[in-house]
Amino acid sequence: MRRLKKKPDAKPQIPIAPLIDAVFLLLIYFMVTSSLERQEADISFELPGTVEQEEPLEMPDEQIIEIRQDGQVVVNEFNYDSPQSTRLVELQAMLTRLQESSRANQTDTQVTIAPAPSTKHERIIQVMDAVAAADITGVNFALDE
Repeated sequence: MRRLKKKPDAKPQIPIAPLIDAVFLLLIYFMVTSSLERQEADISFELPGTVEQEEPLEMPDEQIIEIRQDGQVVVNEFNYDSPQSTRLVELQAMLTRLQESSRANQTDTQVTIAPAPSTKHERIIQVMDAVAAADITGVNFALDE
């Protein structure tokens, strides 16, 4: 019996030329269909910053920050942050705006902290931290007995 030799199977080959053609066609398609955005032209103007006042503007002498028994912080009958919040972000933002407007008006910012008699000292310290973060140095305390 005679054995037949098998020819080694030819490795399948992928024709690369049509693939390159397809890639170039896709590239051309996406380049043609994409929309080009026009860049904005430079208008060359500056927005106004803070305006220095020639004469001092009539502003309240001081802001009174009330701290209620439950920890709620109130300024001008408006509640800031929640009683459970440890970082008083809203209060600090308001105090920063107050300090900036006072500086533009060339006046000193005065703040009075008025805690309720049974307010926790931790909450008073948190309010003082917000005042310090707003860079306000004129701080007074009002105590009810």
